Amino acid sequence: MATHFSSCNFSPSSSSLRQERKLVSRLIVVPRKSGFSTWVSRIHSRIHGKKHFQLKSSNGRPLNAVSLQDDGAGNSLAKEQIKPQGKDGPFIPVSETEKEKFTLSITVVGASGDLAKKKIFPALFALFYEDCLPENFTIFGYARSKMTDKELRNIISETLTCRIDKRENCEEKMAEFLKRCFYNAGLYNSEEHFSELDKKLKEKEAGKLSNRLFYLSIPPNIFVDAVRCASLRASATNGWTRVIVEKPFGRDSESSGELTKCLKHYLTEDQIFRIDHYLGKELVENLSVLRFSNLVFEPLWSRNYIRNVQVIFSEDFGTEGRGGYFDNYGIIRDIMQNHLLQILALFAMETPVSLDAEDVRNEKVKVLRSMKPLQLEDIIVGQYKGHSKGGRSYPGYTDDPTVPKGSVTPTFAAAALFINNARWDGVPFLMKAGKALHKRR
Repeated sequence: MATHFSSCNFSPSSSSLRQERKLVSRLIVVPRKSGFSTWVSRIHSRIHGKKHFQLKSSNGRPLNAVSLQDDGAGNSLAKEQIKPQGKDGPFIPVSETEKEKFTLSITVVGASGDLAKKKIFPALFALFYEDCLPENFTIFGYARSKMTDKELRNIISETLTCRIDKRENCEEKMAEFLKRCFYNAGLYNSEEHFSELDKKLKEKEAGKLSNRLFYLSIPPNIFVDAVRCASLRASATNGWTRVIVEKPFGRDSESSGELTKCLKHYLTEDQIFRIDHYLGKELVENLSVLRFSNLVFEPLWSRNYIRNVQVIFSEDFGTEGRGGYFDNYGIIRDIMQNHLLQILALFAMETPVSLDAEDVRNEKVKVLRSMKPLQLEDIIVGQYKGHSKGGRSYPGYTDDPTVPKGSVTPTFAAAALFINNARWDGVPFLMKAGKALHKRR
């Protein structure tokens, strides 16, 4: 087993990290508010006077230039008329009587973490509150921390809220939800501990047809260990088993590909669900509706009427003890290349053929393929320093005891991105993200 996993090492080499740190050290700038405005103005001055192109279809609407760059081949995914069925087969509606024979077991791996407490458990409760979960379901928290079922429920209860517009039976719903939450302590690489989890799951499933879902809210360097143990020791025996993988999915393209290769030793592709929890925000979910269902905005959604697009992520607090995790990725990998890039793609994409996941993904891929490679003059990075305000002192990034001394990992980054197609040619997409800034938005 150890030999098998030696081929699945996707950690970056020390030499590549040194080269990366050397590059970042040359770019480190502590940006000021006026400095960012000056940088934006400089971006506009660079593209001023540039000759734009515009292609129009027979109905006068701009075409997506990417489709003209495929040499007539088109996108292979869009050409697929018949999609292979997954191992679970097609969806077949079941009667109310048959539903009672099913049970869903959800295991949140990394249940003691910040993401699980603030996002995952509240989201699961929201599904339960809206009657989106099956009648028979159980939720297990799994992490290394030692705690009882009651202690887990106390932690979860602090973050549960009901929708503002629907507060009927809120307290009763919370109590019912918490009764279905349990905990199992264990190591992420221990088959023995996952066997213990399997026994507890079987007790709750009581011999019913069971489907099992594992939500991995853990760092990517232990994804494979957790999947191996869950697959070998805690898979469903008479239903489906699926795994949800949180970002970051690797450190770069190479490690992401290696991680996928390793996961497929134990799972098929249709069992793996890669998720970006930021896309679950209501504002982001409504973006496509605002864009494509609004007769006022759709005709104006182009370079003819938009000077620039700014996508901003701003937090008014620092790492606060999470520096050990954050320092391995930095603000670009932690926020920009996943959360903000997904939003940018949703904003800029053409109208998809349908709202099917594959069709939406195809349009987002076209946007990403149309992007001009970043230049150094289009990027600003920085790191927050300690300061005092209102008689209170705020520590700098390197003052956090969990951050390595002398770290040059950026906590702030701004980039100007350009999309080379007919709709957005010449329009800078200004992406900015940072921690410990003046305000949160």
